[in-house]
Amino acid sequence: QVQLVESGGGLVQAGGSLRLSCATSGSIVSIYDMGWYRQAPGKQRELVALITSGGRANYADSVEGRFKISRDNAKRQVSLQMNSLNPVDTAVYYCYARIWARTTVTSSDYWGQGTQVTVSS
Repeated sequence: QVQLVESGGGLVQAGGSLRLSCATSGSIVSIYDMGWYRQAPGKQRELVALITSGGRANYADSVEGRFKISRDNAKRQVSLQMNSLNPVDTAVYYCYARIWARTTVTSSDYWGQGTQVTVSS
């Protein structure tokens, strides 16, 4: 069974930095897009950053220039370096991956359990 497990969330002061990591496990044929979404209280889940298997990255306008997504295809991991954090970045951050698992005939979307990021003013 495919699983995504995030780590690295926590509490940080405004202007600080955090690094989120997401590890995949299970019987996997291939991993396509990987990324990060976030959901703040009372708001819909939104895309933060996405990276293709070839390394092309896209960012939400609100994080462009402050966050950097990267992936290690050999380790099947994705990370998000978050700099210049401010209170509006407070949310639960979810790891996402489009994965073709050996037990399926096609790829599917997989999500981590989420990790809390809280930025204090």
